[in-house]
Amino acid sequence: MAKHKIDISSPDHILLLELKDGNSKAFDVIFRRYHDNLCRLSYSFIHDANMSQNLVQNVFIKLWERRFIIGKIGNLGGYLTVMTKNQIADYVSDHKKHHLNAELNISIADHSTENEILGKDFEERLVVALAKLPPRCKQAFELSRFENMSNKEIARAMNISVKGVEALIGRSLKFLRTELSEFLPSSEFPKQNPILFFLRITRNFFWRQNIT
Repeated sequence: MAKHKIDISSPDHILLLELKDGNSKAFDVIFRRYHDNLCRLSYSFIHDANMSQNLVQNVFIKLWERRFIIGKIGNLGGYLTVMTKNQIADYVSDHKKHHLNAELNISIADHSTENEILGKDFEERLVVALAKLPPRCKQAFELSRFENMSNKEIARAMNISVKGVEALIGRSLKFLRTELSEFLPSSEFPKQNPILFFLRITRNFFWRQNIT
């Protein structure tokens, strides 16, 4: 039973609470609120109306499938934007028909100092690098970084051991460090734990609007 009254004016944080309880009406409101804008976003990169709708549909399918395990989301619009841009990058990578638009970025409309420092080049490369990850590595990495799940929670969700999760995330980080090596500080990087350093970059980059 719904704990809150749900209608088109319900705020995002209430919709998310109800979504986590499996409320399909909350999901419907989220869909109607964000679907058109996400389709326009997708179309601006791939210029294919039907495929844009398909990619956005995949985003909402994933949102519904993960409704019981999603972590705290402080900015639902930003969260769905990241998911959509991941879908776009996957499509581009899989079909090899288009190159990412030079303006592709995952800034989520934030104007913080960190965003200015990281810059558009890092954003573009990170999107492409994530799309290249093997499916299981990508799933574990996204659940850890984008959904703020612990290794134990990921292990249960993926039906593998905690050590298996650690191995997948470790492989992801190793690959991403290689792909993004030019953005890492070569002089200081060896002096610290490289995994911790990269975790700080990815967390700051994706969640600077409190999406974790």
